[in-house]
Formats: sequence, C-alpha cells, structure tokens
Amino acid sequence: MSGPAAVLLDLDDTLLDYSSGVEECWTAACDACCSGAGVDAAALMEALRPARRSFWDDPDRHRRERVDMLGAWQKIVMHAMERLGPVDADLARTIARDFAARRRERERLFPEALEVLETLRRRSVPLGLVTNGDVLFQRDKIERHGLASFFDVIVIESEFGAGKPDEAVYRHALGVLKTPAAEACMVGDHLVWDVHGAQRVGITGIWIDREAAGLPADSTIRPDRIIRSLKELTDP
Repeated sequence: MSGPAAVLLDLDDTLLDYSSGVEECWTAACDACCSGAGVDAAALMEALRPARRSFWDDPDRHRRERVDMLGAWQKIVMHAMERLGPVDADLARTIARDFAARRRERERLFPEALEVLETLRRRSVPLGLVTNGDVLFQRDKIERHGLASFFDVIVIESEFGAGKPDEAVYRHALGVLKTPAAEACMVGDHLVWDVHGAQRVGITGIWIDREAAGLPADSTIRPDRIIRSLKELTDP
C-alpha cells in the first residue's frame, strides 16, 4: 500500500524529546535561585507540583498562556509562592528563566528523527511542521536542531495566529502543500491536537505512543494508526 501524499508532523515530544527531565529542571532551578533569597527551595518545589498541574489543566488558560512560555512559567512559580507566603515576582522571573535555560540544554531530537525526515525527503514526500506554542521558543528549537530545511511549510501557533486543534491550522498547511486532506497524515503525541483535530478535517491521524502505554481508558478518540517510533513511518 502506498504511503500518504504528504506528512504533517508535530514538534515537541514527536520529533524532539521535550518533556524528559522536567522535574529535575524545576528542582535545579529552585535550588540555584532560592539560596540567598530566603525561600525554602524544597518547599517551593513541593508547591510547584500542584501549581503546575492546576495551571495547565485548564484548557482555556493552556491555550492563552502557551504562546508566552517564560510568562507562563513565571506565573506558575508565583502561584506556588502564594501557597507558602509572600510572592516575589522578581525571584519568580529568575526561576522561570533558569528553568527555561535548563530545559533548552536538555532538549534532544529523538534518535530516529533526522533519519526519518531524510528518508521522507528522499522519497519526495511534502512535509509540514505544525506546532503549538511560543514562536521564540519553537523557532529556536527548529534552528538549533537543523529542522527547517526538511519542511515545505512550518506553522507555529503564536506566529500563525491559531493553534491545533483549530481547523484553520491544518487547512493552511495542506493549502501550502497542495495536498487534499484525504491524502495526508498528521503525526503527533497529543490525541486532541495531533489526532482528533486532524481527523476532523479528513486527515489521517497517527498517534505516537513511545511508552506503549495504550489509549487512556476514557479516551473517545481513536487514532487511525498507532506507532511507537517515527521509524514506522518509513519502514516497508
């Protein structure tokens, strides 16, 4: 069976290992920045866990705040500080910047990512990169990891003005690639943004489940295909 006429790919946790080491980065940032500031780093770290969950669990806030990640991380630290006592906005900003630098240092492409992109390009498959988030952070990742040259279109939420699962995002990418939705696939780790959103416009939704965790028991979303590695996109 022939493959798709075009492939859309997510960036974070699809091509790029973005989430590994998050806890360690927060802990190190608190330890580095709280010494001398009169703030208990361990207590702040404990307060950060529920603050992070509650901040990102709100879908509307998630959509608003993810286009300014430094600002979002500062707000999360300030919310954690509220649980402990006085809020120090300057310290929260310093911790957020330290955390951002540590995350940036840890980011790596998944081992198979470049090989798969090279294979798809060699096969003349049109490629689109479709990512939510802050254009400054996303463009930095794209440039540092040499990804831009592989893609015929790059759609970044805060640059384009809309993010997944808004139908306009997928339609724009397909328009640039000059590919009908029925002949394209979208590959990513997020069931709503990368699978269901794409399926709503007729694109084949491929979910990458690197940990082989399987679909959540309460999920109503059914990917057209589930893979564990990007390599499966180019395997015979």
